[in-house]
Amino acid sequence: MQLQLEGWALWFTLFWIIFLPTIMGIGGFFMFRKFLKRLPKEDGMSELDWQERYIEMTLHLWPTDQKLFLEDLVKPVPELFRDIARQKIAGKIGEIALEENAKVITQDLVIRGYIMATPKRDYKFLIRTLREKQIDLSPYKGLFS
Repeated sequence: MQLQLEGWALWFTLFWIIFLPTIMGIGGFFMFRKFLKRLPKEDGMSELDWQERYIEMTLHLWPTDQKLFLEDLVKPVPELFRDIARQKIAGKIGEIALEENAKVITQDLVIRGYIMATPKRDYKFLIRTLREKQIDLSPYKGLFS
C-alpha cells in the first residue's frame, strides 16, 4: 500500500514539516541563552544572580520619577520581553550606582545604564526619546560608540 499526498494534504504536511522544527529551533535557542546566563561564573554567581543582587541593593535609591523614566525607555520593547529588559537595565543601573556610591538614582545614571545594558540597535529609540524630552546627548556621545 502506497500513500500518496495530493492537494491540500500535501501542502498541510509540508507546512508542518517546515514550521515545527523552525519554531522549536527558535525556542530552543532562547532557552539555551537563558540557561547560559544562569550558569555560575568563577565567583559562584551567575549573570542573572548579579542583576538581582544589584537591584535588591539599590531598590531604596530609586525615586518614583526615575522609575517612570525607565518605563518610558522600555516602552518599545515587546510586552513579552519587557520585564526581562527592565531587569537587565535596572541591574546595570544598580551596578553603576554602587560603583559610584550614589545616594539616589538620577536621570544620568538611568541613561548611562540603559546605554551600557542594551545593544546598539536599540540606541535609535533612546536618542529619539531623549530628544523629545529635550535632554542633552553630548555627555553620552562616548557611550554610544
